[in-house]
Amino acid sequence: MSHSSTEAGAAGGGLLRQPKAVWATAGASVVAFMGIGLVDPILPSIAKGLEATPSQVSLLFTSYFLITAVAMLVTGFVSSRIGGKKTLLAGLALVVVFAALAGTSGSVGELVGFRAGWGLGNALFVSTALAVIVGAAAGGSAAAILLYESALGLGMACGPLVGALLGNASWRYPFFGTAVLMAVGFLCITAFLREQPKPARKTSILDPVRALGHGGLASAAISAFFYNYTFFTVLAFTPFVLNMTPYKSGGVFFAWGVLLALFSVVVAPRMQARFGSLKVLGGSLVLLAADVLVLGYGGHTAAIVCTILSGAFIGVNNTVYTELALGVSDAPRPVASAGYNFVRWFAAAAAPFFAPKIEEWTDIHIPFVVAAVTAVIGALVVWVRRNALTHEVEELEPRHATEDGVGVFAQ
Repeated sequence: MSHSSTEAGAAGGGLLRQPKAVWATAGASVVAFMGIGLVDPILPSIAKGLEATPSQVSLLFTSYFLITAVAMLVTGFVSSRIGGKKTLLAGLALVVVFAALAGTSGSVGELVGFRAGWGLGNALFVSTALAVIVGAAAGGSAAAILLYESALGLGMACGPLVGALLGNASWRYPFFGTAVLMAVGFLCITAFLREQPKPARKTSILDPVRALGHGGLASAAISAFFYNYTFFTVLAFTPFVLNMTPYKSGGVFFAWGVLLALFSVVVAPRMQARFGSLKVLGGSLVLLAADVLVLGYGGHTAAIVCTILSGAFIGVNNTVYTELALGVSDAPRPVASAGYNFVRWFAAAAAPFFAPKIEEWTDIHIPFVVAAVTAVIGALVVWVRRNALTHEVEELEPRHATEDGVGVFAQ
């Protein structure tokens, strides 16, 4: 694992010397990942504007990620038949249409439905973007993956900020803004990206499920499932706890996203090289559990600090989990990552729904207790299944370096 991380760092020198096709895809990826956190600072505004409860508004995340999870079984099937470029463009077109429709919503039910369609488009796009970047990038797959992770971090950081800036005038504007930016991405990819070669073998819808028969991949997916519950409790429920203006909430989650990006791209590889991936992952999960407990039981200032700080642990976890999913089994990377993401995104759908429900049933602290417990369970899975999660990266590197399709909805 450390070998892969070191290679990624070494490839950083040529990171900026990329073809236009790579920059077009990476730029669209930034906007795609912006869509995840875009609604964060405007959740209270949406609830007020549509006269909805927090649990109803949180369904914006649930519908989005539920569709994303199911779509993981479909994206490889589609891209292996119509090619990477057409899959990207189909995903972008769906996002443009459904993001624009989301801005016209007259009820929370309509908005939740449009977010589901948005989730399908986003799944088609981001699950294919890394494979396309790897195929078109200069400097090898390590540089391409680093560029993709940078796009992810930048998107996660900028999403709440853009949501706040546009949402301060109206909660509808961030949705329209996303549609416009994705339309620009559509035009850039149409102009600059050549069609990628199709895989030699077409992917079956059931291939990702079969891949989960590998003990290591199944262990990584189960651990990531519990971790993602914690992650999306922070992302989807905390804005209601902070109860700040869109500007202030956007600032908090922008700082959160900056830490996420820095720790994902810069800090995590160095920690992995020094301590090993499993120790880093287990320790980071336990620290995240402690952080969300303080977030839930501390005062308002402590909640702000802990929300921002959680970005550091989330960034580290995202990087290590992605490397585990890509390297722990002998399945092709598109298939392994699809199976892994199929499992973990169900937690991203569950947390936004259950966190406000748990608050209604108990009090505002208990959702964070549950989130802390799920992070610890994720760490326990890593510890108990450490032998299944350990592998010789040197043996896997030739397969990784030459494989054409990656297809991971990373992080």
